[in-house]
Amino acid sequence: MKFNYSIDINKPMAEVADLFADPNTLKEYQEGFVKKELVSGIMGQPGAISKIWFKNGKQEMELTETIISNDLPNSYEAFYHHVHMDNTHTTTFTSLSDSVTRYRTEGEYTRVSFVPKIMMKLFPSMFSKPAQKWMANFKQLAESK
Repeated sequence: MKFNYSIDINKPMAEVADLFADPNTLKEYQEGFVKKELVSGIMGQPGAISKIWFKNGKQEMELTETIISNDLPNSYEAFYHHVHMDNTHTTTFTSLSDSVTRYRTEGEYTRVSFVPKIMMKLFPSMFSKPAQKWMANFKQLAESK
């Protein structure tokens, strides 16, 4: 399953990319975000591996993030592993003017275990909507700074 979304943010590209790169802002736009801890490598650099925890009600989720490439302020690509699925996200920023930046994300689920695969077929938006929601939240955060 693949998805891609874009949203325009009324801020310069450098400011948007800096905010995106700051792990301290994750809790401000990703609902359920608990924490992110570096496991190996250099934070933000290709090859860095981090654990990320989310909580939604009583449901807890742990992901492993491996940075594939970091060419910010232009692009950022990472691989995410969960016990039930794997996916990649590629984020790009494009300057539309001195004060407007297009934020685009492309995601692809590359491995999905049996039960989530059924859920994905029945309710595909359940797997792609969080990215769209987080982008809208990020836009609001960036424009408020």
